[in-house]
Amino acid sequence: MIGSGIGGSKSPALHMAEAKALGFRLTYERFDAAAGDFDPDQLDALLTRLQADGFAGVNVTHPFKQRIMDHLDTLSPDARALGAVNTIVFRDGRRVGYNTDWIGWKRGFERALPDARLGRVVQLGAGGAGSAVAYAALTLGVGHLVLHDVDAGRAAGLCENLRGLFGAARVEVAESLPPAIAAADGLINATPIGMQQYPGTPVDVSLLRPELWVAEIVYVPPETELLKQARRIGCPTVDGVGMVVFQAAVAFELFTGRVPDPERMLRAFHGTSLAGA
Repeated sequence: MIGSGIGGSKSPALHMAEAKALGFRLTYERFDAAAGDFDPDQLDALLTRLQADGFAGVNVTHPFKQRIMDHLDTLSPDARALGAVNTIVFRDGRRVGYNTDWIGWKRGFERALPDARLGRVVQLGAGGAGSAVAYAALTLGVGHLVLHDVDAGRAAGLCENLRGLFGAARVEVAESLPPAIAAADGLINATPIGMQQYPGTPVDVSLLRPELWVAEIVYVPPETELLKQARRIGCPTVDGVGMVVFQAAVAFELFTGRVPDPERMLRAFHGTSLAGA
């Protein structure tokens, strides 16, 4: 896994536990820019080293999901449409980029809130993960998606891309968050706010109300401050665990050619065997 501040990631133990359950050995390592494992400006050199060392592939997480694309040979249709990669497979000397995040979020959401109202949804964050989640939300059936990002240009760029894929009437950029959230059925946090290294909430929790469902992509910790406050007032919630486990299951199959058991992976994630991994 390539990322920054990923010391708390459970992905290595999750992949290795599933391989063990399927009867083979798998090694999954972290390469953390924040820990000095590699120079963020030398992504190509890192990929070359991993290929030379015989890795089958690598997962990519914040903040490299978009930057890594310049160093790949080809992209899957989903990765190309989303403009973000979270899984790279080394195949026949080539680097192939995929995006399994959107599938992971969609399956995790469907599992947690199968009857959620999807008429109007506000999404915070339009970066690499945000593009995948927005794509998933619209694929899931969200009627109208309202985007907000601290970088207004990034939100506008994602909006334009999604309009090209799903139609102009289904996506817009929020002019102001309070009225957008007041009119919404659901709120998605697709920012890193809530992670251990980025504590806090991405929005004023006074804007939440019991009728609003709240979904996270952050999974370390599983209960972010946003989810804690949302649950306190009675909002239906979806944590980031489903997304990380289901996207990992798809990535696992791409890496190994073996079909994993996502429900077993969910149990492993919550089990003591992965505690602190």
